[in-house]
Amino acid sequence: MAHPDENLLRKVTEGDEAAFAKLYNYYKTPALRFANSLLKDTEEAENLVQDVFLKIWMRREQIKPDYNFNSYLFTCLRNMAFDYFKKLEKSELLRTQYMEAMMLVSDEEREEKELRINLVQQAVESLSVKRKQILKLNIEEGKSYQEIAEFLRISKNTVKNQLVKAKQVLREQMEVAAASSY
Repeated sequence: MAHPDENLLRKVTEGDEAAFAKLYNYYKTPALRFANSLLKDTEEAENLVQDVFLKIWMRREQIKPDYNFNSYLFTCLRNMAFDYFKKLEKSELLRTQYMEAMMLVSDEEREEKELRINLVQQAVESLSVKRKQILKLNIEEGKSYQEIAEFLRISKNTVKNQLVKAKQVLREQMEVAAASSY
């Protein structure tokens, strides 16, 4: 097929679909080769060529039949390839930033959790032997006030009072520790 002439381009600018199909068929292979040399990805190259021709059809009134269509087409292809790379770079950058943020958050959360556990352990260790024993029976073993009272041979009321005081001491120590860690 001969090089598309001004007459064919004029028909395209007037909305002649058959003329556009001829133009597309003439340029499809070199356009694909060029797009593929830029993107190094056959599927994306095909998408790019389709998109460029779609844009050309949408803006057909702007085509100047007496200008070099060849350079117009390849300039469009090159610009769209650059846009594709910019988009790719941006999404890769976003993905990297997201992954870094996730790792940072999990590290900070892990450190914070460990710090809290250490603070709780220190606070528990500071309790009297009796309070520590009642607290562990209640929290770690899930025993009721009645069960603890029977096990330690003390009144249920004493168990309750000791637990209230133990939890109060823990709360105060945690608040002091938290305030000093910031």
